[in-house]
Amino acid sequence: MTETDKTAQDSRLSVDFSTADGVRIVALHGEIDHNSRGLLGEALLPSPDGETPRIVADLSDVTFMDSSGINILIVAHRAAEEAGGRLRLAAPQQTVLRVLQLVGVDTVIDCYPTVQQALDEVAG
Repeated sequence: MTETDKTAQDSRLSVDFSTADGVRIVALHGEIDHNSRGLLGEALLPSPDGETPRIVADLSDVTFMDSSGINILIVAHRAAEEAGGRLRLAAPQQTVLRVLQLVGVDTVIDCYPTVQQALDEVAG
């Protein structure tokens, strides 16, 4: 079951939040750069409520990502692991996937071709 929670946005990035089987899905839309790093951090970092974070970042509508986005992904991944949870990336467009591969993020954070594949792994 999927529930839509809320939406947040800045000038170049919008974020939709939903939940499926206890996994938080963060659907990102637009460009991830220096200007949107705060919103991205808020969206991906585990909440302080003590719950084990299980997060899938849906990158299918991300058209651009620079080093600011890469840094936030790594920080969020480490924070999720430290809290006993997981962050998984899903469905990046080819241009974004290429950036993830060039800097090696795909070897640190598991990246899946579809949101469903990421959900299946993180829920398991």
